[in-house]
Amino acid sequence: MQRDKRLVLNRLYRHFLCTGESGKSTFIKQMRIIHGKGYTEEDRKAYTNLVFQNVFVAIQTLKNSMYAAKLTAVTAGTVHSISSEYAEAIKSVWRDCGLQKCYERRREFQLSDPAKYYLDDIDRISAELYLPSLQDILRVRIPTTGIIEYIFDLQTVICRMVDVGGQKSERRKWIHCFENVTSMIFLVALSEYDQVLYECENANRMEESKALFKAIISYHWFQKSSIILFLNKIDILKEKISTSHLADYFPEYTGPKNDADAAMKFILSTYEQQNSDIENPIYAHFTCATDTENIQLVFKAHHSATQP
Repeated sequence: MQRDKRLVLNRLYRHFLCTGESGKSTFIKQMRIIHGKGYTEEDRKAYTNLVFQNVFVAIQTLKNSMYAAKLTAVTAGTVHSISSEYAEAIKSVWRDCGLQKCYERRREFQLSDPAKYYLDDIDRISAELYLPSLQDILRVRIPTTGIIEYIFDLQTVICRMVDVGGQKSERRKWIHCFENVTSMIFLVALSEYDQVLYECENANRMEESKALFKAIISYHWFQKSSIILFLNKIDILKEKISTSHLADYFPEYTGPKNDADAAMKFILSTYEQQNSDIENPIYAHFTCATDTENIQLVFKAHHSATQP
């Protein structure tokens, strides 16, 4: 009874909020690996078709963008294996110089982040006895719809994380999640500075993210909540910054070209400027949601800073 009472008193309610494809689902998978039950062999097998789907959708998206061809969509329910013939075809297409140039311009169309990871490793993924690794599971793209709740036991504290749909059409479902929130965790995809929304090709994803962040931290539900900002996908930012200059999309950036650290600091400052409440500071961390060690360190620091 006393233990249950202590857990109730110490219970922290942490909610993940962000725009689509910022990495919140990947982060929650990491919490399952680090603090939850992890992934059994059966759990990993269940991701096989989803990995296959990500492979097929990636190669189709690239080919559609290159040739403006209409190809039949592939869904997880129809992909159960990748034959050796199909794997060779995928490798041939992926190695094509024209397709690689198309990939370099991926900011101009909607291509999921793990595309290169899966296509580079198609031999392993297409093997007869393929079993998804934890890294495969972390990277697999599954759009979040609705509201999914995860419970993690962090020593003496029960932490509830609510994964809400990040796509714009899902945000109307968020509102009733905000009661009794101890911490609000907002994820930013650093790599989205040069990308546009699915719903509106004239709207920059990062500008949309900043507007949403400003609106959320202004809600009365969060007046007594800790505001945690995870600036995610540092790995992808470092990859693309060499060919995509930040100032082309944010003219106010006057820092050095192709400098990931300078870009990260600038992006952080633009989010900090959205907070008008000087008495409720923002706790910011740079993250790579697919890196388990990084997430362990970041979450430990975040947990210590916000522990009541």
